[in-house]
Amino acid sequence: MSNRFSTPALRWLLALLLATSASAALAQSAQQKLVNAADTTFQNFMRDPDMAWLQQNIGRAKGVLIAPEVAKAGFIFGGSGGRAVLVVRDAKSGKWVGPAFYTLATASVGFQAGIAVSEMLTLVMNDKALNSLLSDSVKLGPDASVAAGPVGAGAKADVVTDLVSYSRSKGVYGGVNLDGTVVAVSKDWNEGFYQKPVSAPDILVRMTAHSKGADKLIGDVSRAAGRR
Repeated sequence: MSNRFSTPALRWLLALLLATSASAALAQSAQQKLVNAADTTFQNFMRDPDMAWLQQNIGRAKGVLIAPEVAKAGFIFGGSGGRAVLVVRDAKSGKWVGPAFYTLATASVGFQAGIAVSEMLTLVMNDKALNSLLSDSVKLGPDASVAAGPVGAGAKADVVTDLVSYSRSKGVYGGVNLDGTVVAVSKDWNEGFYQKPVSAPDILVRMTAHSKGADKLIGDVSRAAGRR
């Protein structure tokens, strides 16, 4: 081996390569982590035998809102909140696109104690609900009706509502009630993920923004909804 590739030089080169790899791993954006977590949450719901209605009806949905972690806490006065991503089906091509980033926030009053974290998946069932989510913010209930989805392996209920929501609780609460929840577009997270100023309609309707970081999530939703 040439003297210019001495052991100290090799060690320095190896250290540089390792540092570069570590920096790249640490550089993963918060937005990308949320997209990855949303994909994991989506797969959790698709594998859950109690979510049969969801699995059978996702093909009817115009969009899917996924929140990997919705935290609910409080004693007497409380609330819940989290971040979510929305992917939608293009009406013309049938192709799934997105995601756009949102925040969820709910205030509540009642006898409650403790902290719980749930993962949530909501089907957007009609144009009214989708158009509401394309605005800067929407209050579920007054602006778009929301109902808890049927649960159980044999669930076959015909749910008539704008949004059908499911949650899987990881704490002391039985789930997250979305009635009264304000769903707002997270403009800074959308800009951070796509590296340019973009609105929810830019992403989900005009489709002028795309990131390879969302390909796995989009692919998994497409397959579950019947488009391969």
